[in-house]
Amino acid sequence: MARISPLSGFPEWLPEGRAVEHAVLETVRRTFELHGFAGIQTRAVEPLEQLLRKGETSKEVYVLRRLQAEESVDAGEDDLDHKALGLHFDLTVPFARYVLENSGRLQFPFKRYQVQSVWRGERPQEGRFREFTQADIDVVGSGALPFHFEVEVPLVMAEVFARLQQFGVPPVRIQVNNRKVAQGFYEAIGLADVEGVLRTIDKLDKIGPERVLATLQQENGASPEQAQSCLDLASISGTDGSIADRVLALGARSELLQEGLEELVTLVEAAQQRVPGTVVADLKIARGLDYYTGSVYETTLVGHEQLGSISSGGRYDSLASDGSATYPGVGMSIGVTRLVSRLLSADLVRASRSVPTAVLVAVTDEQTRADSVAIAAALRRRGIPTDVAPSAAKFGKQIRFADRRGIPFVWFPSPEGHQVKDIRNGEQVDADAQTWEPPAADLWPTVAPTV
Repeated sequence: MARISPLSGFPEWLPEGRAVEHAVLETVRRTFELHGFAGIQTRAVEPLEQLLRKGETSKEVYVLRRLQAEESVDAGEDDLDHKALGLHFDLTVPFARYVLENSGRLQFPFKRYQVQSVWRGERPQEGRFREFTQADIDVVGSGALPFHFEVEVPLVMAEVFARLQQFGVPPVRIQVNNRKVAQGFYEAIGLADVEGVLRTIDKLDKIGPERVLATLQQENGASPEQAQSCLDLASISGTDGSIADRVLALGARSELLQEGLEELVTLVEAAQQRVPGTVVADLKIARGLDYYTGSVYETTLVGHEQLGSISSGGRYDSLASDGSATYPGVGMSIGVTRLVSRLLSADLVRASRSVPTAVLVAVTDEQTRADSVAIAAALRRRGIPTDVAPSAAKFGKQIRFADRRGIPFVWFPSPEGHQVKDIRNGEQVDADAQTWEPPAADLWPTVAPTV
């Protein structure tokens, strides 16, 4: 048999890792639903022209076509072979299309969550994959969307990550900025190339302040004084109203700047009351500000900042538009696969067992296997995950079979009366399949921080 060559960038967890991923996803879904977000799912493919509208380069999009695509098609026939299709690289583009197609049936503001795989043709490395799972939330309005949703969304995400700490997820820091602050400031000091300046400031952590200063002057038309003012703005961070005072102390004034500062202060002060220390205004955050129109969010794991952002998002004033109606939105996305990969690679979390089974029913001999199967069926009817030993080996071997999988209990059937053994401590007691049940903590696999 030929040796199988692995494909990099397409993670396949072992059962223990999948249990961790499942626990994370269930917590994410439950928290989203607690806040009124309804789950949806969209197709995996979109027309290439739609995928590329967000500015993604063609080399990052996987194209989809049928291997035996026909060369011709009858006029008017809707044949996917003759449409340029690609796998979606995020969940925003398909969601925008979903909103437009269903606008007449949705109730606005519409709060949705979506957990699906996405595909991106970039070079795999730690935390970056070609196929990965994202979990998104968005709030979309019809024509208008109140600012308070820009406060709600990061607070929902903060709650998600607070709940995930039970599984060993480190604390997070959600850094926030506002397009109106950046744009209002740059325009007030006389800079016209707002998007160019934003892209340059976004490189601050990568290339350092000296090269940023040079780039602002050489490529973005800034004078030395203007370039320094941009760096001074980017140095400001905080969790209260003092950030506005520090920005205004730089001397710039405009209505847009004032509006952005009021929104930013409202956000961080609300967060400071709800989740102290988690949400921080950081004016060097520029990623996404070239297409977001209000708040922007970036989330990192404390102590694992080198992994990069594990959750990001922001406000779009035109998430979707059909030419006559506009649907503004605000949302955030969690890179679930990136998060789980760090939990597993750093051994921060473990599953209590590799299988869902809580009880293994032993088989005395093959002639009485039907009795063991009947016991297992009785336990399953009562909601207890149960398996039957694969062979009528010596009981010691059947116990080792259970132990290797982390199954906590082995059931021994007997005409004289059944017994069940906790193989972790050796305790063995009489049991009835109609009444016995394991402790609640053992019913299903659990995920907990590594000790």
